[in-house]
Amino acid sequence: MTSASQQWIEQAQYDLETAKAMQASGRYLYVLFCCQQAVEKSLKALIVERTGQFPPRIHNLPRLAEAGKLELDESRMDFLAELSTYYVQTRYPEEIRSLTDSLTREKTEQTLRMSEKMVTWLLSMRK
Repeated sequence: MTSASQQWIEQAQYDLETAKAMQASGRYLYVLFCCQQAVEKSLKALIVERTGQFPPRIHNLPRLAEAGKLELDESRMDFLAELSTYYVQTRYPEEIRSLTDSLTREKTEQTLRMSEKMVTWLLSMRK
């Protein structure tokens, strides 16, 4: 494992732990953001390992999965697409209000669980 991929992995794990802390404190918006970041960084770790190159500087998870040459089933691809929307919606004020109005503890718990499973699955494919 390269040190670059290890750094991505450590950051992904940190983001998952942060998502759990945000869930416990009721800061649901940041649960979504940290989940997106954890999956993004896991994908980037995989890209580094598979290509030996720095991953693309993008945040679109389906495109990162393509760059990593991953074959995803429909449910995983749908989840990546959903998580990608949270990157934008948690960063821009005009998007935040509509998103926060729709958030529930149950929704963010589910997203966190699915993100943990996705990160575990992605990291299981390392060399």
